[in-house]
Amino acid sequence: MFYELTVRGHIRIPPRLLEGDIKEAIIKNLNDTFDQYISQEIGIVVDVSEVLEVGEGIIIPGDGAAYYDTTFKLVTFRPEMQEIILGKITEIADFGAFINMGPIDGMIHISQTMDDFVSFAKSGELQGKESKRGLKVNDKCRARIVAISYKDLSNPKIGLTMRQPQLGALQWIEEDLKKSEKAEKVEKKK
Repeated sequence: MFYELTVRGHIRIPPRLLEGDIKEAIIKNLNDTFDQYISQEIGIVVDVSEVLEVGEGIIIPGDGAAYYDTTFKLVTFRPEMQEIILGKITEIADFGAFINMGPIDGMIHISQTMDDFVSFAKSGELQGKESKRGLKVNDKCRARIVAISYKDLSNPKIGLTMRQPQLGALQWIEEDLKKSEKAEKVEKKK
């Protein structure tokens, strides 16, 4: 899920940037600091959206840089267990598929792609034996987050499933809805 957080901290501005506009120097420093920043508490920082307030600066002896008490906003993506996401398949492998959720990719193990025996086809797609459904690169899908690991902060792992009703490739969901509507119409006629 995406969040907008208001954060307050002392931002270090090196002496070479003190000549120009302080607010621009703070924004540059914040963007450098939070570029590709990941933490378990706040998630993945997507953007520093706004600097709200810049307080008085102080200089620490021996450093030469100024530190400004600053309040700013961060946009973050923090995946949550059981959250349903919409994404696009970016890669298919013999063990599953990778789905882009925005700032990060998640992995759907082959056993979690559909309620069917699934095999990796030579065409580079995952194929269901009974359903004849295929999953390929660029398919838009709906999936549920079932595992989150921050063991390696530089590369968090997100596990997903599509083996539940209303999950999977969007075309599969549409097909299932049409089938259930037809079944309801037949049932009403009886």
